[in-house]
Amino acid sequence: MSLGINTSLGATDTDLLSATPEGGEAYKSGSAWRMILAVFMENKLATIGIGIIIFFLLFCFVGPLIYHTQQVFTNPNIKDEAPSLRHLLGTDDTGFDNLGRLMLGGQTSLEVGLAAAVLAVGVGVLWGATAGLAGGFIDSVMMRIVDSMLAIPFLLLLILLGTIFSVSVPELIIAIAFVAWLGPARLVRGETLSLRVREYVQAVKVMGGSQRRVLLRHIIPNSIGVVVVNATFQVADAIVAVATLSFLGFGIAPPATNWGLELSNGTSYIYAGYWWLIYPPGICIVLVVMAFNFVGDALRDALEVRLQRR
Repeated sequence: MSLGINTSLGATDTDLLSATPEGGEAYKSGSAWRMILAVFMENKLATIGIGIIIFFLLFCFVGPLIYHTQQVFTNPNIKDEAPSLRHLLGTDDTGFDNLGRLMLGGQTSLEVGLAAAVLAVGVGVLWGATAGLAGGFIDSVMMRIVDSMLAIPFLLLLILLGTIFSVSVPELIIAIAFVAWLGPARLVRGETLSLRVREYVQAVKVMGGSQRRVLLRHIIPNSIGVVVVNATFQVADAIVAVATLSFLGFGIAPPATNWGLELSNGTSYIYAGYWWLIYPPGICIVLVVMAFNFVGDALRDALEVRLQRR
C-alpha cells in the first residue's frame, strides 16, 4: 500500500505533520520562532536598541584598531585640550585622548556588564530551579537565604564588596554577579513551581526519570523565556552598577578606566566648560542601558505572545 501524498483525499501539509510527531514538533517549533522574530522586529525601539548595541561593540572593540591612541602613560603637556583634528574629543586632565579613553572605558563596562550578567543568570537559574523542584524544607532554606540577601540594599552590598577586595575586572564581575543572581533565582523558582506540575514533567517522573533529568531537560529549557528577558536587564543593571561604583571611587584603578570613572573625573570640571569630559561618557552609559532595556522589553512581549499561543 502506497504512503504517498494523495491530495484528492484532502490531506494537507499540516495534517501530515501533525500525524507524524517528529515532523509536527519541528513545524510547531519553527512557527514559534518565526512568530517570536516577527513580533520582536515589529518593535521599532528594539531594532534601534540592537543597532545601538552593535554600534558600541564595534566602537569599543574595533575602534581602537582604527583610531590609535596612547592610553598607558600620562602626558600633562596636552591635558584638558579642546576637541581638534589631532584629538577629536579633546584630552582629559591627565593628557589622555578622550575618544580613545571612551573606547577603552567602553571595553571594561561592556565586558563587566555582559560577564556579570551571564554569571548572575547562570547561578540564579540553577539555584531557583533546584529550590522550586525540590520543594519543602530545601526550598524554604534556599529561598530564605535569597530573602536575607535581598534585605541588604544593592548598592550598600556592592560598596562593601568593593572595599573588601582589590578591584580588578575579574573581582568586579564576581562582586556584581554575587549581588545580581538573587533576582533571577526568584523568577526561575516561581516558573519552576508552575512547570513541575505539568503533565510532561509528571510523565518523566512516572517513567523513572531522575530529578537531574527533569531539571536539565525540562524545567530549565522551558524557563528560557524568563531567563533571556532577565539576562538583558541584568546587562543594563551591571553596566549601571559598574558606573556607580566607579563614580563613588570604588572602581578599577587607573590606567584602566570605564565610563563611570570618566564621568566622575569630568564632574570636577563641570563649571570650567570642559563639556567633552562630561557629556560623552554620560551619553554612552544612557544609550547602552536604554538599548538593552529596549531589547529586553521586546523579547518579553515576543515571548509572551508565544506563551499565549501554547
